[in-house]
Amino acid sequence: MFLRPWTAYLSEAALLPRNVFLYVVGISRVHQLALVALTVIVFLMEVVPLELQRRAVNDLVKHRAYSWVGLLCLVYFGVVLIQGGIKLALNIYRGWVGELAKRDLRRRVHSVIETPLAANGAETGGIAASMMVAEVEPIGGFVGESLSEPLLQGGILASVLAYMVHLDPWMALAALGIFVPQFVFVPLMQGAINRRAAARVWTLRQLSIHVATPGNETPARLRDDATRIDRVFELDMGIFKIKFTMNFLMNLCTHFQIIAALLIGGWLVVTEQLEIGGVVAFISGVSRLNDPWGDLVNYFRDASVAQVKYRLLASAVNQLTESGAVAPAEEAEPLLRGGTRAV
Repeated sequence: MFLRPWTAYLSEAALLPRNVFLYVVGISRVHQLALVALTVIVFLMEVVPLELQRRAVNDLVKHRAYSWVGLLCLVYFGVVLIQGGIKLALNIYRGWVGELAKRDLRRRVHSVIETPLAANGAETGGIAASMMVAEVEPIGGFVGESLSEPLLQGGILASVLAYMVHLDPWMALAALGIFVPQFVFVPLMQGAINRRAAARVWTLRQLSIHVATPGNETPARLRDDATRIDRVFELDMGIFKIKFTMNFLMNLCTHFQIIAALLIGGWLVVTEQLEIGGVVAFISGVSRLNDPWGDLVNYFRDASVAQVKYRLLASAVNQLTESGAVAPAEEAEPLLRGGTRAV
């Protein structure tokens, strides 16, 4: 099974779509279906280890035959081995699809700059170098996981949450309630990251143009390049600060969920409304909730950045295809020229 190149669907001179998901569907629709099938198998198996943990702990507390606990552990190992093997195949498959998408985009950039219509000036060469070296990387990586990753993490969230509701609705409601603040601060902080990512791409392109033009190293030009290098540093630091602050807040919410599970679950055990195995499985389920939730947040962060970078890349490739020249990326200019600072 091979990934069909974009040119199998469109002519070499055809324009790239502005939306990254349209590109994903056009270049890898068959493989996305296969990735989705593997993903469904993985998240449907997610709750099996939780139930096996609960049964093993309850059997130990009830002093049942140790051989039965050993059998449960053997089944647990088998389930984890099968699920891990499928997930390994899924990750390798996604990486393969992403790498071939990177190759396809690099070939497209290379093909348009080699056409007679394309300008052979430093600006075209500098932007093309930036696109082929740096900008293609996150876009290609996103292609491999564009559909399977949100389905996988969303499926894990849904299946584990349903299992937690099955154990005790009140504990599940408390754990879910602690997610609510994240629905507020995550989108706001992600929007700030996206603006800085777009500005960073624009700045690196302008720097690449100057680097690709030897000679004429006037003091003014050297100052401009130094300013752009400092600007990239400021933008990167702004992204780091926002990203790690968001991770800190999300981890804080995770610990609040564990505290809620211990308080409510402990009370239910004391009042004999829940077995101790249920509390253990619930706390384990909390971590199973937060891991996919964090991965889902990371996915939407990567999707937003990939869409920004893909839109800039598609715009540049389409301009080269139509007119042989590239205009500056307008999406990033307000952040660079306005009053908003990067940090």
